[in-house]
Amino acid sequence: MSVADAVAAGQRVVVHVRSLASNGAGVAELPDGRVVFVHRTAPGDDVEVAVERIHRRWAAGTLVGVETSSSQRETPPCPLYDSCGGCTLQHVGYATQLTWKGRFVADALARIGGVDVSVPEVQRSPLVWGYRNRVTFILRRLRGGRVVAGFHALERPDRVVEVRDECLLAERPILQAWSGLREAWGRAAERLPAPGDLRITLRSVDGGVVVLVRGGAPGWEPGDLLERIPGCRALWHQPQGGPALLVAGTPAEEVVGAERVPLGGRAFVQVNREAADELGRHVLDRALAGAAGTLRAVDAFCGVGVHGRALARAGWRVQGIESDAEACAAARHGAPAGFSVVEGRVEERLSACLPADLVIVNPPRTGLDERVPPMLAAVPAPRLIYVSCDPATLARDAARLADTYVLADVRCFDLFPQTAHVETVAIFTRRGDPGEKA
Repeated sequence: MSVADAVAAGQRVVVHVRSLASNGAGVAELPDGRVVFVHRTAPGDDVEVAVERIHRRWAAGTLVGVETSSSQRETPPCPLYDSCGGCTLQHVGYATQLTWKGRFVADALARIGGVDVSVPEVQRSPLVWGYRNRVTFILRRLRGGRVVAGFHALERPDRVVEVRDECLLAERPILQAWSGLREAWGRAAERLPAPGDLRITLRSVDGGVVVLVRGGAPGWEPGDLLERIPGCRALWHQPQGGPALLVAGTPAEEVVGAERVPLGGRAFVQVNREAADELGRHVLDRALAGAAGTLRAVDAFCGVGVHGRALARAGWRVQGIESDAEACAAARHGAPAGFSVVEGRVEERLSACLPADLVIVNPPRTGLDERVPPMLAAVPAPRLIYVSCDPATLARDAARLADTYVLADVRCFDLFPQTAHVETVAIFTRRGDPGEKA
């Protein structure tokens, strides 16, 4: 790169978008050879870009205008799409979204994990709009008693985009409850916990909506707020640094897969019911494939116990591991014989639960703690099923497990249409054992 070719921050250039990055941004090259990432662009676009941040090998830019549209580009239907950071791929056709999500996974496995696989199939979501049963809004209190409430702005987490009922990803009961809550919280949101900003999560459950307000001081008295929110079954409050407390209404239950479990204020279940059910059936099918007799499994990061309970109903003995006390209680409620849950962090509890015929891990986005792969290698189960929500950490963990396990199969599920996120089910077999190789 010559000094004459160097592109400076603030400069506008026209570039050709060649691909998508795993965060949904378009990837192009600046005239000086550096890669530039630009959100709201599609592969094949020729776009004018304002260069915002310059690094030694790459840059970030903002879309100014589309000079030539790609055949992969569509008109995003959301009126807030230009400014809202809630989703990143509405401007790309759905079939194209699925193709690129499979490439994200294959690329991460090859680049980070050293595992070459064919681009995996991505199972489409039964719903591509209106699928989210849980949405979190940010409420920010400004000077003069003003309030702004909605989602973080695109690439500007310090700013909040006002959202009323425009979101196209949320289930309808959530939008109705959110609109009612906005009308009922009063000027400066004085009927909500204070002081400071709040995170407000609305969850659609069997028979209504549950609201969790996080932040503010303890002792919130919601008055008649519950009755003024359409379809609201319960109000929960989690003060800063404290537990979630039921302040109005009654606890709710939800059907997750084939299991009915109680849901407290913070319990985690997947946001896309139908797609999550398909993922769960795939995990169960792969767990049961070729199995005979009473086998033993570990369901690590089990949450409310969907996978472990299903295996127990099929005759397995399953030990769940979960760090969240509320999720543990939900997992134990009405659980079938053969399924039990130990509370604690996986890296602290796993060794005592081994050996097993099968281990299922479903870690958070950060993947496995560095102490977990050695535990799995010390007493290796014949099969390991890894449910991942982040291709990069899956690939990293695959590399950590490579001396013990072979990646035998990869299947992806689109639980988050219109975003760059993808869920992956990776099947590992113990080295030296018969099994398919990816």
